[in-house]
Amino acid sequence: MVKWLRESKVSSVILLVFRLVLGYTFISAGYGKLTGGGFDASGFLKGAIANPVKGPEGDVLYGWYVTFLKGFALPNVDIFNTIVPIGEFLIGLGLILGCLTTAAAFFGLMMNFAFFLAGTVSSNPQDIFLGFFIVFSGFNAGKYGLDRWVIPFIRKTVFKQKASPGQTV
Repeated sequence: MVKWLRESKVSSVILLVFRLVLGYTFISAGYGKLTGGGFDASGFLKGAIANPVKGPEGDVLYGWYVTFLKGFALPNVDIFNTIVPIGEFLIGLGLILGCLTTAAAFFGLMMNFAFFLAGTVSSNPQDIFLGFFIVFSGFNAGKYGLDRWVIPFIRKTVFKQKASPGQTV
């Protein structure tokens, strides 16, 4: 399955659709926060701390995450008020353009899991599902996008690698 995801032309077209769907989700969320008159995560963080995710017996499942939110995220909410909308927008842009696709999908997964651990379901399960396919697919996920040129350029200039057979530099 992974070999097919990484090498098949059919999978690269399917991954293009996944990228566009996931990219639209992220870019629209980020754009809404950037242009909506000011984003403030403090209410969300306070809610996640006051009502943590609980198991069937009523015990807190992710106590370590609640501790992180209480001890780091909430006191530094201004940082999160900046990085969440910009991050969502850039992740969406990267996925839509197919530029640094694997990195964009990875950081998208990180954001989705952060929201999920805080108790927000929303579109996160679908986004995580699509994100994993994109990450596992590697270069093939951005084949029909800017990665066709960006990745070989980075390999050639930054990592000083020669192009793989069949890959343009």
